[in-house]
Amino acid sequence: MADAAGGPDAQQELAELRSRVAELEKRGGPAAAKHRVRSLVAALLIFLAAVLTPLSAVAAWASDEIGDTDEYVATVAPLASDPDVQAAVANRVTDAAMQRLDLKTLLESVAPEDRPRLTKALDALSGPLTSGLEGFVHSTAEKFVSSDAFATLWTQLNERAHAAAVKALTGSGGGAVKLTNDAVVIDLAPVIDQVKQALVGKGLTVASKIPEVHTDFTVMTSESVGKAQKVFRLLQLAGFWLPLLTLLLAAAGVLTAVRRRRALVAAALAVAVGAAVLGLGLVVARALYLDSLPAEVSQAAAGTVYDTLVRYLRTTVRMVITLGVVVALAAWLTGEGRAASRVLAAWTGGIAAVRDATGFDAGAIGGWVHRTKTWLNWTVVAVAAATLIAWDRPTGAVTLWIALGALLVLALIEFVDDRAPHLADSLGSGHRGAGGGAGRTSPD
Repeated sequence: MADAAGGPDAQQELAELRSRVAELEKRGGPAAAKHRVRSLVAALLIFLAAVLTPLSAVAAWASDEIGDTDEYVATVAPLASDPDVQAAVANRVTDAAMQRLDLKTLLESVAPEDRPRLTKALDALSGPLTSGLEGFVHSTAEKFVSSDAFATLWTQLNERAHAAAVKALTGSGGGAVKLTNDAVVIDLAPVIDQVKQALVGKGLTVASKIPEVHTDFTVMTSESVGKAQKVFRLLQLAGFWLPLLTLLLAAAGVLTAVRRRRALVAAALAVAVGAAVLGLGLVVARALYLDSLPAEVSQAAAGTVYDTLVRYLRTTVRMVITLGVVVALAAWLTGEGRAASRVLAAWTGGIAAVRDATGFDAGAIGGWVHRTKTWLNWTVVAVAAATLIAWDRPTGAVTLWIALGALLVLALIEFVDDRAPHLADSLGSGHRGAGGGAGRTSPD
């Protein structure tokens, strides 16, 4: 056997084998290089999509949340019933009123002959009396800001001021909301007027002498508000096109890749990571924003206002992360990897066991489902995606429920699928059954 192994025939076969390997390597060189270029381009496109994901969410927020009056009012309206905001407004109104309402003003309603004696008595009691007067004004202000009248006034104020708020962010001021010293503020003059009328109604007639008072309630302040105006304009213009560009880049990356299924998993996870970065940025920005506030601004109220204004962004972050994970998981499970195949086999095997245990027979419908199973599965996926896109601001929970609903329908399709006749034909003819590779035709 040694002679046979080392004879001329064996050496000739080895030489031919080496020649064939060399020829294959020569032919495969350009193809391999082309594949490397495609993989590099796909990775670059997916990376750009991940980078643009947080910018797309912010652009959509700037365009829809701030640019739409109804959405803006619907967002800020609940602030009127928030305890922290109510307390901050009551404090601002009280301070503004007390600056123009003191004991000397009260003496003007006293008869001239009684003023010297009353003044001498008030000098010794000025501290307690002033404190009592301030407490009376503050309690009146608190009662008003907790009423339905304040909620109505707050909504009306924001409706009238929305155009001015947009102007403030785009560089011009005016109206009830304006940009002052790098801060977006609301003029509380209408609120002070309502509190003044309430004080008069409670017997403090001297409050009627309080002139029209303009005091500001800070909605947002930052040293970079002025600089952010240019960025806001760009984001507002890109509110529709930037998310579309991000989606197109991710799709182009998947279609360009050699292994598209793996690219789809990578793209979905990359977009989810981009959204997670935005979520982390919102947390960090909140801490930095509150630390930069002046001492006279209520931290609690400012935090509530910030959370309210970025609520849409946080909802978008949760939705994109959930969707990215679901898409990545679905793409992985439909691949031909060993772990994915085991999970899929457990899925189909479990449903088949339930079907066999119940003795369910779909008849002709089961055969039709088996023949069109691939199209049915993709139709379910397409309908779920369309539902998510058409949903007005879907939350992470909504996204999860849509995914679970699609999963339930896919399980129903698998349950109705009658592959037994096809498996019998496959065993009898020696060919691959129709169900064996129906869902495995796409490249991994």
